[in-house]
Amino acid sequence: MTASTGAPASTDLRATKDSYDTVAGSYAELVTLDFGRMPLETAMLGEFVARVRNSGPVGDLGCGPGHLTAYLNEEGVPAFGVDLSSGMVEVARKRNPGLRFEVGSMTALELADGELGGAVSWYSIVHMALEQLPGVFAEFFRVLTPGGHLLLGFKAGDRESPLTHAYGHDVSLTVYWHSPERVAELLEQAGFVVEARLVRAPGETDKGPQAFILARKPTAG
Repeated sequence: MTASTGAPASTDLRATKDSYDTVAGSYAELVTLDFGRMPLETAMLGEFVARVRNSGPVGDLGCGPGHLTAYLNEEGVPAFGVDLSSGMVEVARKRNPGLRFEVGSMTALELADGELGGAVSWYSIVHMALEQLPGVFAEFFRVLTPGGHLLLGFKAGDRESPLTHAYGHDVSLTVYWHSPERVAELLEQAGFVVEARLVRAPGETDKGPQAFILARKPTAG
């Protein structure tokens, strides 16, 4: 889900959907979550899991082929996945036949107000321009129950770059790097309480620092 400067959001959503439909199969084979080599990510996910395990359903929003959805379920979290790409959802269902995956957009989730005990957006805002984030964060806030938690993972920085070839295919994407301070500010403006922030240095295959934010929707009163 992305927006390029000056382009209608719907056009960019279509380009993102088409790109990930194209690469879905190869993406699932090439991209893995090796938590044994990701101790800081594992720590943030562990804290998230501890807070949402008994809070109700958890949405993996922008789930791709379902790697993280499966991990959360293995950790005792009743998670399901939502992704813009029907190709990704098809792959996720085949790889995880016992789990629930749905086609949908983070900009307009087909979920009731307060339906989720938790939500995770694991690098699914990397194709979204800064001006799109307030609307997306408002949608995350809407679908979370009071006291529910949100975990974000994203690329830390202040730049954007076109991506025309990835996972062995031609694509039409823009990758956005967002300032952790600005993302935290936008979350607070949406009503969230930011509880933890982590920025780690680039790893061997990273092109820059990576950021993680854990936030909570306040309870009434």
